[in-house]
Amino acid sequence: MALKRRQQSGIPEVNLVPMIDVLMSVLIFFIVVSMTLTLEEKVDVELPSNAASATQAPPVPPLIVKLDGQGQALVNNQPFTEVEVGSQVESYLSSNEEGSVVLQADPLLPYEQVVQTLADLKEIGGGNVSLAID
Repeated sequence: MALKRRQQSGIPEVNLVPMIDVLMSVLIFFIVVSMTLTLEEKVDVELPSNAASATQAPPVPPLIVKLDGQGQALVNNQPFTEVEVGSQVESYLSSNEEGSVVLQADPLLPYEQVVQTLADLKEIGGGNVSLAID
């Protein structure tokens, strides 16, 4: 078998390996430069310590207003009329600014009655009134 020699033609060959090496070097350069130029932004956060929690006052227990199955309002398990409940809530919120009022209604009560009582309490207590659900 005779080996055929490559015939020299007038078209030059392009060797791609050195071009790929140069492109990879440029790519690595830009990656390294972009990684070093990114700035880390820090936010100073002061975490609470155990000593700070010991000095805080204990939370105020909420005033619980219950509506029983007959629609009777109970505050601290004692029956009151709607006007008396309003005065109880006003006096509680005036003495405890951080306090809250929780309405616990019997599931068998009509929804309209519960919503009306909740609206009446919200007129007195504003955002400190909530509805308890099970």
